[in-house]
Amino acid sequence: MIKTLGRYALLTTFAMLLSGCIIRGEQQPAPVDQAGGGEQQPTQPQPQQPVPTVPSVPTLPQQQPGPIEHQDQTAQPTPRERHYDWNGAVQPMVGKMLPASGAIAGSVLLVDSVNNRTNGAINTGEATEAVRNALANNGKFTLITAQQLAVAKQQLGLSPQDSLGTRSKAIGIARNVGAQYVLYSNATGNANAPGLQMQLMLVQTGEIIWSGKGAVQQQ
Repeated sequence: MIKTLGRYALLTTFAMLLSGCIIRGEQQPAPVDQAGGGEQQPTQPQPQQPVPTVPSVPTLPQQQPGPIEHQDQTAQPTPRERHYDWNGAVQPMVGKMLPASGAIAGSVLLVDSVNNRTNGAINTGEATEAVRNALANNGKFTLITAQQLAVAKQQLGLSPQDSLGTRSKAIGIARNVGAQYVLYSNATGNANAPGLQMQLMLVQTGEIIWSGKGAVQQQ
């Protein structure tokens, strides 16, 4: 009897073991941890990181290229050159100078270029030409020619167009050309309405034997 019970118990145990194997075979095998060789533990869910918000950059409207500006290449207008009635001022003065000079007929006269002593730019060449024209055929003075004066100025290192500037230089150059008298003239005052001053001097002594002045009208 005891032997029979032992066999029954053995069969029962074997049946239970076989049943356990079948049940386990139906379950999915646990994944094997490759590093440790054991079963892999279930992965814990990671907390989701917030996605950073990038502020959007506003899109600027595309500007159309404007017209290309070019500098004005047109020439600037040159200042208007002033012109004066030099003859209207010179003729009356020369008319007074001739009888007041006391010079004998045939005396040699050097007419110096008119100096600009105004506050602006004026063409004194026109004034000098007016003085020479007023003294042409005057019957008393023989004028040093413009060519003789130009040569004398070059000998002193001056440009033919330069005025002598001072009375002493005018007297010095008059002596070099053999003149007995020198007429020294200045344009003075405002360039818009200048005045003309004239002085007749003896070359030998530098004495001023006549002087006069007059207004010059702008044309």
